[in-house]
Amino acid sequence: MAGAAAGEAVRDRIAWIELSSVTLPLAAPVSDAKVLTGRQRPMTEVVFLFAEIGTEQGHEGVGFGYSKRAGGPGQFAHAAEIAPAAVGEDPSDIGRIGTKLAWAGASAGRGGLAGQAIAAIDIALWDLKARRAGLPLAKLLGAHRDSVRCYDTTGGFLGAPLEEVLDNAAASARAGIGGVKIKVGHPDHAEDLRRVAAVRERLGDGFPLMVDANQQWDRPAARRMGRALEEFGLTWIEEPLDAHDAEGHAALVRALDTPVASGEMLTSVAEHRELIDRGAVDVLQPDAPRIGGITGFLKVAALAEHRHLALAPHFAMEIHLHLAAAYPSEPWVEHFDWLGPLFEERLTIEGGRMHVPSRPGLGITLSERARAWTTRRALVGARP
Repeated sequence: MAGAAAGEAVRDRIAWIELSSVTLPLAAPVSDAKVLTGRQRPMTEVVFLFAEIGTEQGHEGVGFGYSKRAGGPGQFAHAAEIAPAAVGEDPSDIGRIGTKLAWAGASAGRGGLAGQAIAAIDIALWDLKARRAGLPLAKLLGAHRDSVRCYDTTGGFLGAPLEEVLDNAAASARAGIGGVKIKVGHPDHAEDLRRVAAVRERLGDGFPLMVDANQQWDRPAARRMGRALEEFGLTWIEEPLDAHDAEGHAALVRALDTPVASGEMLTSVAEHRELIDRGAVDVLQPDAPRIGGITGFLKVAALAEHRHLALAPHFAMEIHLHLAAAYPSEPWVEHFDWLGPLFEERLTIEGGRMHVPSRPGLGITLSERARAWTTRRALVGARP
């Protein structure tokens, strides 16, 4: 109301935050180029940090982040330390709360693990805001479309024999998924080319096909492989170089006709800005849980839009579907079936597109299996 004193605009306050660490077992160990080059071990599980938030007026929201191979206990511990700073705040003031959380853990920095701990809370606040408005998050943000092109990644890992990769690619196409991505970066470059050629033949020339080297090439190898892959009409080549080699990526963008994609491993808006400013990507792949949440993602998306870049968010389709739907130019979203056991709901895919659900917020509810896989829990405030 006119003339209201400072603070009278507050309509609600955060009453409690419950954090949980959930270990999701994978059906089979997963290997990409990082495993074949000896830099990482096969992945057997993914650890999720869930944040559930409730307000004095009874509104609730849920958000999550994740870690692969390492970092899960650290994310949980940092979130538990800083979460008390959000209790009592108006949940609508997401930017204010994010700044307060960042200062609460300032000695750990604002990117990396610290930013990922904040991300789960930030995403929960956006979910709460959209649920309270009775809108899917995409609609709250201002959707440009009600469905987004989607591509599958889970069937194309290097640990799978070629025949299995081919069968998986064909199954994805039959299931209505709009594209397929397979892993490359094998120590034998000829083996990479053989696998890509076989998948291209199985899918046909017109079907969108992407490859992902997971940062395992050096600059000369990336140039040679990039040129050799041109004949396959790829939608993009992903992470051909170290994720922080903006200069090398920029040179590769200039040298190749095939679009270059990167960004998933970056953990701050500033790191994304460097890629964008150097002209180092054609397709930007931010990951909201890795860059401080939806608030950080929206900042990166605005930078990408300004440079007319394509957008293809990494992983976590339950979150990124909504964010991709709100991007002005036609994006992609990554289909991973790993997360299905964590939620009661399923996303609809048909005609090569993933459809924004009509449910308010992110449209997700934690499953009983997710509760059973919880290894740590912390409650801040008083939950009724």
